[in-house]
Amino acid sequence: MKILVCVKQVPDAREIEVDPVTNNLIREGVPSIINPFDAYTLEVAVRIKEVTKNTEITVLSMGPMQAKEALRTCLSVGADKAYLCCDEDVFKGSDTLATSYILASAIKMIESREGAFDLIMAGKQAVDCETGQVGPELAAHLGIAQVTYALEVTNGSDTIIVKRSSDQGYDMVSVRKPAVVTVEKPIYNPRYPSIKSKLEANKKPITIITSKDIPGLDLSRCGVDGSPTRVDRIYAPVRNKHCVKISEDTAKESAVKLVDLLREAKKLG
Repeated sequence: MKILVCVKQVPDAREIEVDPVTNNLIREGVPSIINPFDAYTLEVAVRIKEVTKNTEITVLSMGPMQAKEALRTCLSVGADKAYLCCDEDVFKGSDTLATSYILASAIKMIESREGAFDLIMAGKQAVDCETGQVGPELAAHLGIAQVTYALEVTNGSDTIIVKRSSDQGYDMVSVRKPAVVTVEKPIYNPRYPSIKSKLEANKKPITIITSKDIPGLDLSRCGVDGSPTRVDRIYAPVRNKHCVKISEDTAKESAVKLVDLLREAKKLG
């Protein structure tokens, strides 16, 4: 079985701040990490590998050369091969549509050399933008089925079985290979690499893919020029500490008190 996992290196959201004057994100000094949902995805893929013979996991990312650090981590916890789409002159400034187009084109190029993937996986969203669009857009570009919000993924003979999170609990979905699956946070955490696996990962090559390496890549669909999305502004929400705490003896009494306060404030008719 051949699995491809898309990963993204992102700033650690817990340490990002917004400049109060410019309203831009302050990235200087903020450590970069593997997008948490991508780390969950890789763990799901490695668990499939552990129970499915002859399974190979390839990781693919797009970003600057420093993203090789994230790919090294992936190699140290179970991935077998790594590719990085890196071409700052062409790829920089890509929104989700341009990013998914570049990644899909890179996937087709890799498949032409190494054979088709049975399963393409990604986290449900990246924590720096939280759009949740790249995975589904990948499926659209590749013309294959997709399943989102996966909690568990099981390999079948010709199908992928997905336990999918839903408002009512979960659904069990069967989809024919090849397919794109985006992963929600499962009940387990990603594994940590050992010193030995880190040393082994440092010896593995990371193949760099530029725009020139992808046959037929339409440059007009890449970067800023190929991105229909525009960021109008980024700002930190105003924090208002004025509040009223309602803590009556029962939930019913608290609800009545809340309604009375809302009526006094003329927020209810």
